[in-house]
Amino acid sequence: MMNCTDLMNQLAAQSPLYKPGVFWQEASKDMIEQLNLQGLEGFRRLSTSLNFFVPTYGYPGNALSEQTMQSWQAWLTEQTLPPKQNSYITQQMSGYNAALADYRTLAASEFASQAKPNLMAFTESQAGDPIEQFEIEGKYYSRSALNYLSGLSFLKKFLDFKDIKTVMEIGGGFGTLGEILHKTMPTARYIDIDIPPTLCCSSYYLQQVIGKDAVTTYEDTAQNTTIEISQLKQASILPSWQIEQLQGKIDLFVNFISFQEMEPDIVQNYLNHVTRLQADWVLLRNMREGKQLRSQHRFGVDKPIFSEDYARMLTQYDLIASNVIPFGFKTVDGFHSEVMLFKRKGG
Repeated sequence: MMNCTDLMNQLAAQSPLYKPGVFWQEASKDMIEQLNLQGLEGFRRLSTSLNFFVPTYGYPGNALSEQTMQSWQAWLTEQTLPPKQNSYITQQMSGYNAALADYRTLAASEFASQAKPNLMAFTESQAGDPIEQFEIEGKYYSRSALNYLSGLSFLKKFLDFKDIKTVMEIGGGFGTLGEILHKTMPTARYIDIDIPPTLCCSSYYLQQVIGKDAVTTYEDTAQNTTIEISQLKQASILPSWQIEQLQGKIDLFVNFISFQEMEPDIVQNYLNHVTRLQADWVLLRNMREGKQLRSQHRFGVDKPIFSEDYARMLTQYDLIASNVIPFGFKTVDGFHSEVMLFKRKGG
């Protein structure tokens, strides 16, 4: 098991551009404490994971309080409802109906498509002991999986995936995109750049899914002064500061729902490296209106990033398309989780 505490200590010595933004500074403290206590084997059911990097359709992702959920469950237990009514309410409370809606969107987008990869062939692993996962038509999906699958289905409308050999992600959660690529594009190379402690969870997860011998971790690269992309294994999980050592070219860069949790100077630095590594395509999904402010919440940012900021930061790229419905998400309070696709100029 990777020593997350040691990695956190190393992170403390890095440039502020590679440290957690103010949003994650608070979150990381809680996460590392719970991971050290509980271990990685069940990280997908820990409260800090579910609140910060393992997205859910039901609690806590539905924004309802634990007390409200418990009250509703107690009320339902006291009722003698017909089975159909009971199932309807249970599926609504658990988030299954929301998951099914996203699955139907994916299925409709992929219907009759002959283009590779075959996203409908994907089914998610049970590594990490998930409680936020649903079975739909004999396959397993989490909100994380359906977010990425929807984004990749959107991407298929604009490019031929045969040209995608190397995919890099910053802030890859627990490794879902790496798992999807492994199962639908097994010859593609995946690189995840992240901070501990999420780095520790994604390393563990992908080693369980792909196999330890097929995953490069910080233990393999700690002494390197340069890291050649062409020499990396099928999947690589590297700490934030090692992006400076990466040499070579990537075909696709992805960021889903984590740039919005960083400060603008941190995002600009990462995107400078994306440009340096000559990514042909950049696929983003982040909040159009920016993240909540720390001055108003315990977990928030000092300066939010808006959709137009990404275009300003990616000076060598053109915005090709953006979408909220059906491939992104509109919240009940009117915020827009927007998918954006950029292409390198002259590429």
